[in-house]
Amino acid sequence: MHVELLIPTARSLKEKRAALKPILEASRKRYRVAIGEVDHQDIHQRAYIEVAAVASREHVVTEMLDAVERLVWSAADVDVVAAWRSWLDAS
Repeated sequence: MHVELLIPTARSLKEKRAALKPILEASRKRYRVAIGEVDHQDIHQRAYIEVAAVASREHVVTEMLDAVERLVWSAADVDVVAAWRSWLDAS
């Protein structure tokens, strides 16, 4: 899953990290996904994060990504600009 975020209250990279940290840590801990900021690292009011999940059944991954997406949308300090998913099929 790919998510572009706007962090309007961030006035520095430190404030940006403070806004992203709860999202990244909660996603890793609660949903056991790989998540990280992959672009816009030098821009203090923008973030681009990607989330990866692996499971033997597609519906399990869908549920995990749905939960992470709800978490991101509910975060107080960020606004979601765009969110989309791409799939890799191992079969």
